[in-house]
Amino acid sequence: MSSNTVYSFFGAVEKSFDKAAKFTKWDHGVLEQIKQCNSVYRMHFPVKIGENVEVVKAYRVQHSHHKTPCKGGIRFSTSVNLDEVMALAALMTYKCAIVNVPFGGAKGGISIDPKKYSAYDLEKITRRYTSELIKKNFIGPGTDVPAPDYGTGEREMAWILDTYMTMRPGEIDALGCVTGKPITQGGVRGRREATGLGVFYGIRQVCNIPELMKKLGLSTGVEGKRVIVQGLGNVGYHAAKFFREGGSKVICLAEHDGAVYNEKGLNEEEVFQHKKKTGSIKDFPGAKNIASSNEALELECDILIPAALENVINGDNAPRIKTKIIGEAANGPLTPEADEVFISKGILVVPDMYLNAGGVTVSYFEWLKNLSHVRYGRMEKRFTENLNTHILGTIEELTTKRVSEREREFIMHGPDEIDLVYSGLEETMMAATNEIMNCWKSNPDIPDMRTAAYVVAINKVATSYAELGIFP
Repeated sequence: MSSNTVYSFFGAVEKSFDKAAKFTKWDHGVLEQIKQCNSVYRMHFPVKIGENVEVVKAYRVQHSHHKTPCKGGIRFSTSVNLDEVMALAALMTYKCAIVNVPFGGAKGGISIDPKKYSAYDLEKITRRYTSELIKKNFIGPGTDVPAPDYGTGEREMAWILDTYMTMRPGEIDALGCVTGKPITQGGVRGRREATGLGVFYGIRQVCNIPELMKKLGLSTGVEGKRVIVQGLGNVGYHAAKFFREGGSKVICLAEHDGAVYNEKGLNEEEVFQHKKKTGSIKDFPGAKNIASSNEALELECDILIPAALENVINGDNAPRIKTKIIGEAANGPLTPEADEVFISKGILVVPDMYLNAGGVTVSYFEWLKNLSHVRYGRMEKRFTENLNTHILGTIEELTTKRVSEREREFIMHGPDEIDLVYSGLEETMMAATNEIMNCWKSNPDIPDMRTAAYVVAINKVATSYAELGIFP
């Protein structure tokens, strides 16, 4: 992509969609309906900040109503614009379809720099934004369910929840109006690390396919593989953590102001604490400084994880990328031009639209928890432990042998909420990987994994429309 070209994120999503659409059986009208954003809400509202009134610009886009509620995060950033929000909403539709989460895609954003506001002022902005969504019926447990995204977290979701419950008193399922909440406000354990863990589960499943690894010149499994992670935010931090715990070597961690490199491996928590103490990841003890994040992307490795913002790898720098696998932990970190370069170089790109679906998958679990009004594990934990204790005791009595204390503790353990959330996420990512790979294998003309993922998503969304009788 030329540096003079105006980049459109939504245009890039449409380009990838069109590339995949020709491998489906659906007619042009159906495909056009799936591509379009069904509802776009652009708003301006006044908020008093100090002695002045500021006019805040914000958005909420519902891309698809083939299933409801719609689902998607809210980001606070000065880079927020309509094109970006539309693109992210579209990706959410395809993402939910691929991982079999029954939501339509949505996204929201407020065009502010959250670092420039006090917590009190951010709360006023968040609550006013929520009230604007309520006025137009753009939020609700059966309508549209926001979640955290770049620049937001549990705190903002709690403010959204409280505003909604204040304006919708007595609504029994009100907790389900937003996900990513604090545990004490109906959140689910495991949500914070869900996206990074989903990235790990997805890449691990890809790396466990022998014929694919042979084609890439790699051994099966993630053990021993050299990993570079760009972005040490929530997603990047947890991706690095789970890769390291899974036996990989995280040789480089990159941030906006540079990167640190150690071929023997880095501990993400130690680097994070260094950043917290000094304000930068640079000058981490025992590591070599890399001048820029872009330079870090071009270092040699086995797995590259861009986990920051979109459009960081494009037609200009893609030829210089030296890796075997790229796992898109961020939304849209690669442009369509970069995809073409990697297809020609034989580099496997594991696409964002399914790989970073851990967040929405565990948000789905949280939404179900809110609708059922009961914590995961509460009903079955003790029953499972009592049953396992009885079975183990019977086996020991019959064999006259006793298992070790470590094995006893493992066998007798009944599932806690986080065990069930991790298990559900692992199953979701493994099943989605296999479905995409089967689609890719079944049609040798499909050029890459992203196109195969879009084919899977398009077929599911179109089938929903057809079965609902929206069109013949």
